[in-house]
Amino acid sequence: MTSMPGSGGPTAATTPPPAEAAGRIRRFSRAERWVHRTTAWLMLLCVATAACLYVPQLAELVGRRHLVVTVHEWSGLLIPVPLLAGLASRALRADLSRLNRFGPHDRQWLRAVRRRDHRPGSRPAGKFNAGQKLYAAWIAGAVPVMTGTGLLMWFTGLAPLMWRTGATFVHDWLALAIGIVLAGHMAKALADPEARRGMRTGSVERPWARAEHPLWEESTERPEDPKR
Repeated sequence: MTSMPGSGGPTAATTPPPAEAAGRIRRFSRAERWVHRTTAWLMLLCVATAACLYVPQLAELVGRRHLVVTVHEWSGLLIPVPLLAGLASRALRADLSRLNRFGPHDRQWLRAVRRRDHRPGSRPAGKFNAGQKLYAAWIAGAVPVMTGTGLLMWFTGLAPLMWRTGATFVHDWLALAIGIVLAGHMAKALADPEARRGMRTGSVERPWARAEHPLWEESTERPEDPKR
């Protein structure tokens, strides 16, 4: 339908997008979704090529070891790039601030998980629950270590043999741990279609937000506490 003159005025400016008007609330910006998607693909590529290098059956099946090594090295080196580029986004910086803060409600969430308490209200969470914050902290710490040890293995002239041997040990075992943690992260995502839809489209249904992230859902109706 053709807009009438003046339809771009104050009323149009305050009209919410159709998704929000249909009972959905905005969860992630386009920049955040791009960072997540790009980082995920790079990390999956890195893990897949690592498997091809370390599992003999896969190495024999895939072949072309030099190409696999090259793809592994460059995909690993590029993993931090999407996040660094995304820091230009105010929404991403705000979410990083939320991920970096642990509050009393996060400790309550962890206690409820430990007791397997699923009662309503037993697991209060802001925009990110305590599990997501721990996962983000783990990845944020693991990626620089993997990058540093990988560079020592790649450029053999950077350090003596003893250092390179230690770097290889750390790199290999940390890679295995990352693979296990990533598998758990993906399993949780596969079990929650609405969470995946939120990362894909940027918005989620309000009832889901109220059930999974009640403190954040409440804050969407008033000025938000950045600590949540």
